[in-house]
Amino acid sequence: MIGISKLYCGTVEPSDLLRYRRLSRELPSHLLQFSEDKKPVIAWNMTRACNLSCIHCYASATKKPADDELNYNEARALVQHLTDFGVPVILFSGGEPLLHPHIFKLVDLAVRNGTRAVLSTNGLLLTEKYATKLKDIGLSYVGISLDGLSEHHDFMRGQKGAFEQALKAIAIAKQAGLKVGLRLTMTRSNYQDIGTIFDLLEAESIPRICFYHLVDNGQRTDLLSEKLSAEETRKAVDLIAQRTAQLYRKGYSPEVLTVDNQADGPYLYLKMKEEGRHEEAENVLELLRLNGGSSSGHGIGSISWDGAVYPDQFWRTRVLGSVREKPFAEIWHDESNELLMKLKEKKKYLTGRCRICVFLYHCGGGLRARADFASGDIWAPDPACYLTDEEISASGRTFLAAEM
Repeated sequence: MIGISKLYCGTVEPSDLLRYRRLSRELPSHLLQFSEDKKPVIAWNMTRACNLSCIHCYASATKKPADDELNYNEARALVQHLTDFGVPVILFSGGEPLLHPHIFKLVDLAVRNGTRAVLSTNGLLLTEKYATKLKDIGLSYVGISLDGLSEHHDFMRGQKGAFEQALKAIAIAKQAGLKVGLRLTMTRSNYQDIGTIFDLLEAESIPRICFYHLVDNGQRTDLLSEKLSAEETRKAVDLIAQRTAQLYRKGYSPEVLTVDNQADGPYLYLKMKEEGRHEEAENVLELLRLNGGSSSGHGIGSISWDGAVYPDQFWRTRVLGSVREKPFAEIWHDESNELLMKLKEKKKYLTGRCRICVFLYHCGGGLRARADFASGDIWAPDPACYLTDEEISASGRTFLAAEM
């Protein structure tokens, strides 16, 4: 994640992190990405069942649950183990997590054990009763997907009327007192809606929004035409930064993030340098260094409905183990797992543009899943990097040398 509001609007300073010793369990949620111990945030795709058919679904969700989903006892034991292990956040996802028969019991267990629980939902099933129950349990946050304006959201979600239902879910969540945020996957169809989405954010006083870069796993040919070009990506990030700054100048300060393209961080740094904000830009560079870039297999992990463990929720072709066979903690620290051990030190193994990039220690090579999907080479450059050869070259060689 790249915190646009943190970096571009200067809401976080490197010194802020020292108060919490950069420990996962002590950091507030908005600083969690800077933890030093990197206890992983867990994205748990707890069910394959979903009531929509989204064209960009990384989990290949289906209308019904998978036959091999963890039963209640297995799911409860998993949550107990994850909280004992000290994961700072469990993201309950799917499919659609509100279709899971034991969602409330499992969220309640996580919260009672001192772990932040967050929910990722399409919103269609979020009734007033459900929202109130989640609030009473102590859910930290609910992220509701809103992939553009009406026709664009409905197109992405595969159902007419999904947009209006998502707006209703936002209102219900707010009425219940839940912290609610928006999740938007940027595509060629919807990225021009970003300005209007910011209007909605302001009008509804929504405190958080995440703009996801599309991850193409190569399985959906209809996604090829939806991928943004490098130029379009730059325009999208420029607009996100511009609109975030405008809101902050007006006294409204939502948390704004981009997800799944670590090039956004160096791009903001270069943008701020061009704007003459040199001291602020150096703070950004230090925060990016502390963050360390992409954290698949290190600061984030994913568990599927059948107990399979992945480096992240998008990279489902590389299985690290199964919680049905051994505890997650043992899988996560298994020194015999070559891929996992290399991911924890991935900067040593990156090749091509990533290896010579001046921002290697600030970006971390982007999303390894995307490189794997595109070329079959885990360590190849992330094809979604939109920085130019000039931008990644010698101009910053001095601070790279200090890191190496």
